[in-house]
Amino acid sequence: MKKTLVAFLLGTALIALPSTMMAQEKGGVINVATIGEPPTLDPMSSTADLVGIVTQHIFETLYTFDKGWKVTPLLAENLPEISADGKTYTIKLRTGIKFHDNSDMTSEDVVASLTRWTKLASRGKQAGGFIESIAAVDPATVKITLKQPYAPLTSLLAFNNSAAIIIPSEKQDEPMKEFIGTGPYMLKERKADQYIQLVRFDGYKSRDGESDGYGGARHQYLDEIRFVPVPDPNTRVEAAVSGQYDYVDSIPVESFDKLKGSTASQPVMLKPFGYPVFVFNTKEGVAQNVEVRKAIRQALSMEDMMAAAFGSTDFYALDGDIYPEPYAWHTDAGVEGAYNLADPEGAAEALKKAGYNGEPLRILTSRQYEFHYKMAQVAAEYLKLAGFNVDMQVVDWATLTQRRTDPKLWDIYITHSPFLPEPALIGSLSPSSPGWWDTPARKSVVDAFTSEVDPAKRAELWANVQKTVYDEAPFMKIGDFNAVAAKSTKLEGVDPAPWPYFWNASIKK
Repeated sequence: MKKTLVAFLLGTALIALPSTMMAQEKGGVINVATIGEPPTLDPMSSTADLVGIVTQHIFETLYTFDKGWKVTPLLAENLPEISADGKTYTIKLRTGIKFHDNSDMTSEDVVASLTRWTKLASRGKQAGGFIESIAAVDPATVKITLKQPYAPLTSLLAFNNSAAIIIPSEKQDEPMKEFIGTGPYMLKERKADQYIQLVRFDGYKSRDGESDGYGGARHQYLDEIRFVPVPDPNTRVEAAVSGQYDYVDSIPVESFDKLKGSTASQPVMLKPFGYPVFVFNTKEGVAQNVEVRKAIRQALSMEDMMAAAFGSTDFYALDGDIYPEPYAWHTDAGVEGAYNLADPEGAAEALKKAGYNGEPLRILTSRQYEFHYKMAQVAAEYLKLAGFNVDMQVVDWATLTQRRTDPKLWDIYITHSPFLPEPALIGSLSPSSPGWWDTPARKSVVDAFTSEVDPAKRAELWANVQKTVYDEAPFMKIGDFNAVAAKSTKLEGVDPAPWPYFWNASIKK
């Protein structure tokens, strides 16, 4: 039986059963502990998950993802009408949508916002190369004309990361000065390193019907949501156990059993969540040389890094395939002989041939995601054995996300990604994303993949992309992992999701 993307994404659905079948109470305030301070509240200008987690409550996109990871309308009335040649997308907008300043959303706002997105956002630039024009047909209709078919467009428009948010046409400042969206909650106050306070937007117009992943109805049970930066992972654990916060994001997996024993909170596990990744600076510095990148990969033990980061195989799996089974995108192309080699001696020989002369190898990481730091420590030891002069730079997450935008400042940065429903959403495939992978081979395989609309053919073409990733090593997948968070036993309506959201959340009275 042929694998289909939808069927197999359903196997790793966003949301399990509804967390409550009872009527939910209205009112109350929740406090959400995050891994730190977001570097910005403009989701177009950042690919940081933390930015998306907070701002998805304030801003909305034309589309989003349902619980089966299919694209579903949000501010658009329905899915786009696509012309037979795949080059014209006609998008009908919902009417009666208000911004937080009580102005009405029209096609003028959408055109201005999408134009800003193609100029400012890394994923917008990715799509922008294929876009001929964005135009208003009438107040409730937008037409996007492409230079050639581009299959990932609706997924890019749906993504909350480097997001194509819709904001008023007269508030398109770069950088953003006023944070005016259409979302169920609006920004009331931000105190740096203390909290971001969101309050219910009474003019919000939810979609009808049932809630469905990020799609469907968005209920505003809560009066207020406060996001509080708690950078230290151990502090987050203790706060979860004591019930200090209603939701605590990104808990170290070794505290899973401790959380299970708490009466105030319980662990939330998303399985499988995604993969840690080492991103190389292919533009400047020592990692600009592809042979040096391959020597780094040859030196490393992915197994030791995953074990240090996650402890038990209950929480991780060794896997060099970018998508694991049962995703339709699963392929082992390029992986054999290039993953989990743990061969520092061979890497040392390869380094000599590559002309490495002891330049510092600058590894940028953060302790706010403790598993990043643990992997960095193990990697550093293997790389020293291979003869690298390792310069470990441990900074807070906001600093890392700023520093990685400057190619003069780093050689490797450590991050992670959920398994995304559309591979073209993987940031490193875009030459404008930090890492700046931009070779003829990349362009050839990525363009072939993104311009094909047949799902079966796209799965085959994705294998060529993965093989090229292994051939040119712009980034390294380390393995698969499950994510752990914690939620209060009093919190209802919050289900496991890669970017937790709190519309639909309520507090048991």
